[in-house]
Amino acid sequence: MRQKERRPGQKSAAGPSGGRRNDDRGTSRPLKVAGKTVPAREAPREPAGAAASERPLMARTGERPTERVPVILESLGAGDFHLIDSGNGEKLEQYGPYRIIRPEGQALWRPSLPAHVWEKVDAAFTGDTDEEGTGRWRFPKDALGETWPLNLLGVDFLGRFTSFRHVGVFPEQIVHWTWMKQQVEAAGRPLKVLNLFGYTGVASLVAAAAGAEVTHVDASKKAIGWARENQALSRLDKAPIRWICEDAMKFILREERRGNAYDIILTDPPKFGRGPNGEVWHLFDHLPVMLDVCREILSPNAVGLVLTAYSIRASFYSIHELMRETMRGAGGVVESGELVIREAGLDGKTPSRALSTSLFSRWVPK
Repeated sequence: MRQKERRPGQKSAAGPSGGRRNDDRGTSRPLKVAGKTVPAREAPREPAGAAASERPLMARTGERPTERVPVILESLGAGDFHLIDSGNGEKLEQYGPYRIIRPEGQALWRPSLPAHVWEKVDAAFTGDTDEEGTGRWRFPKDALGETWPLNLLGVDFLGRFTSFRHVGVFPEQIVHWTWMKQQVEAAGRPLKVLNLFGYTGVASLVAAAAGAEVTHVDASKKAIGWARENQALSRLDKAPIRWICEDAMKFILREERRGNAYDIILTDPPKFGRGPNGEVWHLFDHLPVMLDVCREILSPNAVGLVLTAYSIRASFYSIHELMRETMRGAGGVVESGELVIREAGLDGKTPSRALSTSLFSRWVPK
């Protein structure tokens, strides 16, 4: 579910490689390094994009991978989540026992369900509706605790009412996580998975539960702490997961120097973010180098490289062509398009309109 907003204490973005949607993942500023961005405490800072600028792009040769576009990856929900209805700039969602209203700028139409359905909610986010803005939760019925248990794809984790309107999971990512789970289970060997801008760790836990060896990177200490809580809740304490609180770009550059490699890389960078030491990440400036490094740390028998881009003013074609250039000479296929969640009604089984959530590009070897 989407680097896609995120995290516990929710920081916001990450450094040259650690942030996510400017919401609650951040790093030294907001919540995650792979997340979003929030004010951070003042600290000595490197020049913006210092880590990325020191590493030039590789000169790629060979044919570009074949392409598959546009691809629309759709979810009707899974486990304890489904989208009930949307409209008037908001979305009505079911997260386990709670019915929740959150802002959604792309819901340009009118709601399908009557007003009385929208009024019977357990929580509604109010305040600043901008991705980087903060607000508060209103509880029309009873005051609710900060956290509550949820389950997706067989993994237990904690939902949490954060000040950045996120609840700890990005449902649009279900389609990528399902694909990853299938690849891990069918591989016949332990795949090594790298989850950059990993937020609260749901994707990492899905991969580990399927049998993968996982490296989870996020610049937010709060996000890492939340992810460890989720690990305990999922009874995966002994699963092979490395939890790394660091700027994503710095981490992958070090992995490149060390010659380490991964079979699957998931990356969901924010539009803007800061790392734990004040590193600055700008998606359009630093994404080409980040993908280039990811290409270098893919294993010879890699299964896939997945990029999700959320809340940016761009066509999916921009990241599609970047991915094809990055993977020149590697063969395989690059498929790109949008992630959408389809409304499922009150019962979770009645398909209706599709709500676009983010852009994606995915390279697979065949």
